[in-house]
Amino acid sequence: MTESRDTVARVDAEALQREALSAIEAASTANELDELRVRYLGRSSELKLALREVRDRETGMALNAVRVAIEAAVSSRQATLERAELDRALTEDVVDVTLPGDHLPLGHLHPITQTRREIEDAFLGLGYEVRDDREVETTEYNFDKLAFDPWHPARSQRATFFLDETHVLRTETSPSQIHAMEEREPPIYMVSIGRCYRRDAIDATHYPIFHQFEGLAVDRGLTLADLKGTLLHVMRALYGPDRRVRFRTHYFPFTEPSIEPDVSCGICGGAGCRTCKHSGWLEMGGAGMVDPRVLANVGIDHEDWSGFAFGCGIERVAQLKYDFPDIRPLWDGDLRVLRQF
Repeated sequence: MTESRDTVARVDAEALQREALSAIEAASTANELDELRVRYLGRSSELKLALREVRDRETGMALNAVRVAIEAAVSSRQATLERAELDRALTEDVVDVTLPGDHLPLGHLHPITQTRREIEDAFLGLGYEVRDDREVETTEYNFDKLAFDPWHPARSQRATFFLDETHVLRTETSPSQIHAMEEREPPIYMVSIGRCYRRDAIDATHYPIFHQFEGLAVDRGLTLADLKGTLLHVMRALYGPDRRVRFRTHYFPFTEPSIEPDVSCGICGGAGCRTCKHSGWLEMGGAGMVDPRVLANVGIDHEDWSGFAFGCGIERVAQLKYDFPDIRPLWDGDLRVLRQF
């Protein structure tokens, strides 16, 4: 206690105030002012230590008056320095408003989304309706009403993601065609676009999750020539006039006759490479005239109406359009790839 009283006694309030105010007035930068604030008002400052040991009213009032005076001086000097800095900036830091501003990096659409929108534009130009239905489907709409035979391998759990005995993650967007034919009478011109799921092994041209567009036209007098003309128009809109297109006969449960369109490989120019399995061609998808059994399943008279259907993976379209040697970078999210589009 004797040492504490001696500390208080040794503090000359007036001398401390004069010293502090003189130093604060001489501070020329914000950093210098902050150092002085810590020296005279900080926890370990002489003034703070003295205030902690005050035991009489007169000494306390004198030391508090010094504290208030120093705080006011710091605040006043800080305002003066800030005004001076602002004046300096306004006179010295000249801004040329004619210079271009900083470039702000902006995001852009994923190449799959870009491709999807081009597909939508192509079909909207033909007068088609664009729709996207549910991704969880019943086996009735995913298989039965599309005339999949009971033995068809697509019904196997090794090929399809089953949620329970009667519900699956749709393997294609074809169920949308059934919904459309059940909702209204022909004529119908529609294309369904969305995600699909299959238990495919991942390789250069396959992925277990993919996007697909699938079209349907039901009208009087439609023929295979109308289907081929529609597909040629869409392919030329997507790939340009230089890519070659061919059609091969095939089998699908819900079309008869069935065909597969192929597009020449843009990576090797048709010479053959790993991506096209050295054939020079890449499969686009499946197509054909709607099987009469499918029309009968939705109550449409196949003697009066005919139709064609076609489907293709959007990732496959993007791969063909941008000459990707492998489909997997479209799903990797690697910005080094995506920034190119």
